[in-house]
Amino acid sequence: MSGETAIELASLFKALADPVRLRLLSAIAARIDGEACVCDLSEGIDVSQPTISHHLKVLREAGLLTSERRASWVYYRVVPQVLARLADTLKAETA
Repeated sequence: MSGETAIELASLFKALADPVRLRLLSAIAARIDGEACVCDLSEGIDVSQPTISHHLKVLREAGLLTSERRASWVYYRVVPQVLARLADTLKAETA
């Protein structure tokens, strides 16, 4: 693994290291349509909506989520290729 690849992977894992961010990513990935807005995610997560928005921003900046503004809401989707890359990395390390 190159140094650049290791740095990229470390930033992805760092973004997932926070329990709230991990729950948000999981909640989005588990949705039938594969997307969610902040209004959908505030249920069941005991933090304020601005805090959720901050965590979503961190996940988006790390490349784990994409976002699309529709009217006054921003909808988030998981980037499946990035999750597959993380899974492949974990598989390679344990093989």
